[in-house]
Amino acid sequence: MGFLTIGLFDEADPRRGHESTLEIIELGERLGFDSVWVRHRHFQYGISSPVAVLAAASQRTSRIELGTAVIPLGWENPLRLAEDLATLDVLSGGRLNPGVSVGPPMHYDEVKDALYPASADTEDFSYERVRRLLGFVRGEKVTGFSGVDGFEVFSDRVQPHSPGLGKRLWYGGAGLGSARWAGENGMNFLTSSVVRAEESEDFAEVQLSHIRAFRAAHPDGDRARVSQGLVVVPTDSATPEQRAKYLEFAEKRLPRTASPQGPARMMFAPDLVGTSDEIAERLHAHAAYREIDEVAFALPFTFDHDDYVQILTDIATRLGPALGWRPGGS
Repeated sequence: MGFLTIGLFDEADPRRGHESTLEIIELGERLGFDSVWVRHRHFQYGISSPVAVLAAASQRTSRIELGTAVIPLGWENPLRLAEDLATLDVLSGGRLNPGVSVGPPMHYDEVKDALYPASADTEDFSYERVRRLLGFVRGEKVTGFSGVDGFEVFSDRVQPHSPGLGKRLWYGGAGLGSARWAGENGMNFLTSSVVRAEESEDFAEVQLSHIRAFRAAHPDGDRARVSQGLVVVPTDSATPEQRAKYLEFAEKRLPRTASPQGPARMMFAPDLVGTSDEIAERLHAHAAYREIDEVAFALPFTFDHDDYVQILTDIATRLGPALGWRPGGS
């Protein structure tokens, strides 16, 4: 069982927001969570550099796994990212779970001249970008030269090389094609509270079809790793003011779950707000939840630090046990 955070900050005081994120990660480890995942946001007031944030977190924790959900590769050079990910994995003692996705950067027309001034119209934002990253992380040769040049020694593959990292790469997908591609390429699969309405308009059925298609295509079959992400807000120890805030948050977002949204026909799962027993009952009735062994419960991105402390504490001490989970390290 893990959790996901966006790491919001105030533009006038970004350090405080980043410190809050690190404190939440430390709390997650103390509570026994198995993993923490950070979102990735560009030109917003959230984590723009998850590698840097998780590098800091790696030095303040010792057990909890550290993931990204997800790094959009349209913003990245796969070779340089492979170096950063391997370095972070080494620093964390092999605890990194990098999640990635593909596609053009958001608002690409507005940012392309700053991001790719010489190649904006020829950049490849397809799965090939992930394939390059996979090869670099897994130790494929990058250059035709290795050996000594003067006093310096050169490698023909990315350094440092972290052998286990290649098996801990995740693909975040919302469609059936992405699920199959991730399986065919031996990745792990992140499925979240957003899916594309391709086969039906029943969220749980669509998500279940993605999980099964992924595992059918994966060399490990039913043992292939899938993590399900849903917004879960237990209210067991919440104050009356917090309960009111949480219910208002969920109510405002509920209309978007009624039908597919936009040209891409994206479907959103309802936020689960209530006591841990109520949430556990709803999860056990969720067809996709019954199919997986790993979850990453998403923290709502508009709440305050104290709200996150209460939510995480209730998840670890009440919801988790109701789902049959035991704290890591216990």
